[in-house]
Amino acid sequence: MDRQRHVLVVLPHPDDETGSSGTIAKHIRQGTPVTYLCLTLGEMGRNMGVPPFANRSTLPLIRKQELEESCRSIGIEDLRLGGFHDKTIEFEDREQLMKRITDLIEEVRPSLIMTFYPGYSVHPDHDACGAAVIGAVARLPAADRPVVNCIAFAKGCEEALGQPDVVNDVSEFLDVKLLSLQAHRSQFQYMSVVLAADDPSMKSRFSTERFWTYRFD
Repeated sequence: MDRQRHVLVVLPHPDDETGSSGTIAKHIRQGTPVTYLCLTLGEMGRNMGVPPFANRSTLPLIRKQELEESCRSIGIEDLRLGGFHDKTIEFEDREQLMKRITDLIEEVRPSLIMTFYPGYSVHPDHDACGAAVIGAVARLPAADRPVVNCIAFAKGCEEALGQPDVVNDVSEFLDVKLLSLQAHRSQFQYMSVVLAADDPSMKSRFSTERFWTYRFD
């Protein structure tokens, strides 16, 4: 994995970073600064813990604390909160959202951005987040555009997009991924228990992280 000047991660929800936590941790170990813009606090999530320990009123604060703990476990020191509302990213003012992303790109000058692939990421917030990132980067002069590596997991994404351009072996960072999952107690208690159970098939599944590099016309 090439060392980057700066990595910018733009995702809509607390816990979205868990799926790429191995790659993020690997960049950090290489000495690359990482900035994470999380657009919402996931306040509309349905999971309240098992057994439930959150409610609709307390969930935003709990998920913010979980996000901060996850970032500490990964090594992310620069966490930015977008302040947008969960499950409404597709309805936000697109120019405002793109400006927020553009301003951050101008501030940290990333050589690599990680986000969701619009149209292939299942959740409307995921798709809208990725589309806003792509839109913001597309406005930059071609020579100034950072590489954008996208997460995709919709059914049939490989048929539509081809094989992933980047496949990272993150097996040495499974402990980091587990800590990141465990941090999101309200959302992932069962999944983190399964990964911690030393199941070889689960470890194999979580040991690889895949990305598609967006190609601008």
